Amino acid sequence: MSAAPDTLRRDLREASKLNKRLRRNVGQAIMDYNMIVDGDRVMVCLSGGKDSYTMLDMLMQLQQKAPVKFELVAVNLDQKQPNFPEHVLPEYLKSVGVPFHILEQDTYSVVKRVIPEGKTMCSLCSRMRRGALYRYAIEQGFTKIALGHHRDDIIATFFLNLFHGGKLSAMPPKLLSDDGKNVVIRPLAYCREQDLLDYADLKQFPIIPCTLCGSQENLQRKQVRKQMDEWERNNPGRLDQIFGALTNIAPSQLADPKLFDFASLGGDRKDAHNWLMQEASSDEHVQ
Repeated sequence: MSAAPDTLRRDLREASKLNKRLRRNVGQAIMDYNMIVDGDRVMVCLSGGKDSYTMLDMLMQLQQKAPVKFELVAVNLDQKQPNFPEHVLPEYLKSVGVPFHILEQDTYSVVKRVIPEGKTMCSLCSRMRRGALYRYAIEQGFTKIALGHHRDDIIATFFLNLFHGGKLSAMPPKLLSDDGKNVVIRPLAYCREQDLLDYADLKQFPIIPCTLCGSQENLQRKQVRKQMDEWERNNPGRLDQIFGALTNIAPSQLADPKLFDFASLGGDRKDAHNWLMQEASSDEHVQ
């Protein structure tokens, strides 16, 4: 007779542990990168996916206990995809009592016109979405833009740039936009995707699928995520190690002369330049 109550108590304990772990990870990321300060107006970008729902939930919890005062406003961009359930987000946001605004911009038609049939639309779609949100943040005087990228997103972006872009870069937890007008923060930077999946299931968030436009997930990212999952299965904790490496960089152990002054090591820069010029001249003479 006690099996059901025992199971319920165990489930409640696990749910409490998950909530505390996510809140701790978000709070630690905010502290480590000074993401939110007193008086901030934070635009929380809500897509309708598990990540942005969890981000908003965690920020609302922290807002109640934080030693600094900050404002949260949830913002969604309705891109006019076919069959987009326009009622879902407003109903949810009203139920949790957070201020919100729904932007409307038909980027879907633009993307469909520009991208050839059968090609993935995600890259252009995300750039247009980001541009619309950045402009709105400037117009409304928001001091921070919160995006729902998590630890696994950051690692996947690192490998995409490594394998396909020929550079070492990822998604920083805090970023100044190229025009210097917006500060982007990623409060979920320390959170594992599996925890976000579990939390979304626990909270029963009204998830809006990302497949409304008929576009498939970027195939390169999908392959990278598949490889990451395999690493983690074969070597539990591997992704934690990789993420740790992204926060523990030794510029002198890489090869970028813009990050470390290799030229001044072991000799005068002018002497080295003269030596190279002599070598080049000698090679030309031999030819």
